[in-house]
Amino acid sequence: MREARTSAEPTEQRDRGGKTPAYYHPPAKPSLVLLKAGTSAAVILCLVTALIHVLLVFLHVAPPNPLSRQYSRQINAWVFPLFEQNWRLFAPDPESVNREISARTMHTAPDGSVQVSGWFDLTAVDNSAVKHNAFPSHTAQNTLRRAWSSYLETHGDDDQHRSERALMIQQYLTNIAAERISNHRGGAFESVQLRVITVPIAVPAAAGTAAAAPTSAETRYLPWWKVTSHGN
Repeated sequence: MREARTSAEPTEQRDRGGKTPAYYHPPAKPSLVLLKAGTSAAVILCLVTALIHVLLVFLHVAPPNPLSRQYSRQINAWVFPLFEQNWRLFAPDPESVNREISARTMHTAPDGSVQVSGWFDLTAVDNSAVKHNAFPSHTAQNTLRRAWSSYLETHGDDDQHRSERALMIQQYLTNIAAERISNHRGGAFESVQLRVITVPIAVPAAAGTAAAAPTSAETRYLPWWKVTSHGN
């Protein structure tokens, strides 16, 4: 007479000796399956985003071509202002001037008096972060410098913005100045003004010739710009 089976384990999961075969794998828990699926989806999303970023930045720095012209609006929307480059592929554009960008603040006291601070050298903060640093950050090297270069490209001598991108660059430059002043100096203020001193880099003298006469510096004062109140 055949002995009754007392185990709830299916017959096909046991061998003749009553042991579970080595090739049997219990079903995975639903939570573990969802975790693996979510991790895989996140990894794929990161890879796709990285590939798209590299492609758009490449089209931005590459010489003009039909693809970059056709999708220029999408490329500019992604690149500006955080990923803008200061060079073009196969055609570097080194700086020909030194600039000192400073800022000062204005605050209206409760009694109605206006208080204007002294000038704060924003460029000196970047220079101190880069000097004697073997691995200076991209922020210290390029954020302020590229913001000013973009401002020159989008604004005329009258400092009037004539496009949405020009207004965005102006606000971007204003935010940089306000944030750095707030972090390093503190105090309450509602407006900022920038001063830019431009000194051309002298051309090295050729062998047997006299050095070129130094060029005088140019100072430019920007308008007072309103900012979100700081220090109140």
